[in-house]
Amino acid sequence: MDELFWQKKWEQNQIGFHEPTPHSFLVQYFSFLHLKKGACVFVPLCGKSLDIHWLLIQGMTVVGVELSRIAVESLFQELGYTPCVTEWDGGVTFEAGKLRVYVGNVFDLTAQELGGVSAVYDRAALIALPEATRHKYAAHIVSITQAAPQLLITLDYEQAALKGPPFSVGEEEVRQLYAASYELEILEREDVEGGLKGVCPAVEMIWHLKPLSK
Repeated sequence: MDELFWQKKWEQNQIGFHEPTPHSFLVQYFSFLHLKKGACVFVPLCGKSLDIHWLLIQGMTVVGVELSRIAVESLFQELGYTPCVTEWDGGVTFEAGKLRVYVGNVFDLTAQELGGVSAVYDRAALIALPEATRHKYAAHIVSITQAAPQLLITLDYEQAALKGPPFSVGEEEVRQLYAASYELEILEREDVEGGLKGVCPAVEMIWHLKPLSK
C-alpha cells in the first residue's frame, strides 16, 4: 500500500473520493448482516466516511483503521466527538463513545489489537489497493476478523482505460480472494452514473460475504 500517496491526498485535500452522503448500498443492504444494536462493525481504510456517522446512528459500535491522521481528526470533529488519543504498536488510536479508529497501516493491525468484531463493511478499501496487494489484504482481513461477515463494495471497469485508484476488481477476482472463507452473493449491480470519473463505463457491485460453515 502506497502510504505516501494517501497521506498526500489528505494533506492536499484531494479527497474527491469522499462522498457527501452515506452510500445507498449500505443503507439498503445493511440489514442483511442481521446485527443487533451495539454490535461491532469494522471499517478498514475508513477515511472520514459519512457511512460511519450512519452506522453510529443505527446504534452500532464502529472500529476503523486509517492511514491519515488528518482524516481521523476531521471525522471526530465532524461528529462533535472529543477523542481520547492513545498509542498502539502501529501509531495512535482515537476513541470516543462507540467509535474507535486506529491511525496507521491496516497491515500492522492484529486480531488481538482489533478485538472481536461482528461484521466488516468494506466500501472502498479493497478497490483502493493495487492488484499486487489485494490478496495480502483480503487474507489479512479474514485473519484479523476471524472471517466475520462482510458487506463489500467493488467496481468493475476496463482497467486499461483509467489508472486507479479506485481499481477495477471484477467478480472472478473477488471469488478468488474470498471463496475459501465465504459464500459470496452479489446483492446488486449498478452502472456508475456518467461513468467512472467521467472517463469510462463502470459497474458498482455490493457483495454479501457469509462465512462458510465449519
